Formats: sequence, C-alpha cells, structure tokens
Amino acid sequence: MQIRASAEDYLERILLLWQKNGTVRSIDIANEMGFSKPSVSVAMKKLREGGLIRMDADGFIALTEEGAQAAGQVYERHSTLFEWLVNIGVSEKNAAADACRMEHILCAETFEMIKRQVKTLEEKKDR
Repeated sequence: MQIRASAEDYLERILLLWQKNGTVRSIDIANEMGFSKPSVSVAMKKLREGGLIRMDADGFIALTEEGAQAAGQVYERHSTLFEWLVNIGVSEKNAAADACRMEHILCAETFEMIKRQVKTLEEKKDR
C-alpha cells in the first residue's frame, strides 16, 4: 500500500507521541505538529478508513499493525537520514528539516546504501 507523505508524517508523530506519553489524542497531534484540530480530525478519519489507526470511544488513537509498521519505517528513515546528514557536517537544525523531506522520496536501494554508510561511520567511531 502506498502511503502519502502527509499520512506518513502523521503516523510517525503518533508513534513518537505514544512512545513519549503512552497515549495519543488528536489534540496532542495538533499541538505537536502545529495544525488545526479540524485538519487533524480529517487526517485521522482518512488514516482510520485506511486501516492504519484505531480510535476508541474516548478519542484515544492507536496504530494498527499495518500503521505501526509504516510508522516504524518512516521513523527509521528519518533517524538514519538525520544521523547521516549530521555525520557529513550538516547542522542538526538543517539535518532535521532535510531528513523530514528526504524520508518520503528516497527509493529503497538509495536508503539501504545510506544506512550502510551510517553503520560504517558508527563502526569507525567505535574503534
């Protein structure tokens, strides 16, 4: 299933908020991402209809298995790209912004090569 970049951003944010707080509600997402509550509600409806999240009667959001997998992949891409960019000398501020954009557009092969390079750099640091 192809997931749009905006949906990936929401899934990643849900994952991070759940890891941080143990619970996630639409208002938490709106506050974190700087979006209006109605915009987040529309996005959550689409994610729910796509089978990527569940929402209980109290408004608490949980990732489905498919949603958790997608969120984990996006987070891995973001983290790896951020680390790679910082390692090559990009400021953390710019690395964070660029990783956010890049995580959505790289093909699997390119990402795997970057991941290998990050691993090699880490191994060199540990020696």
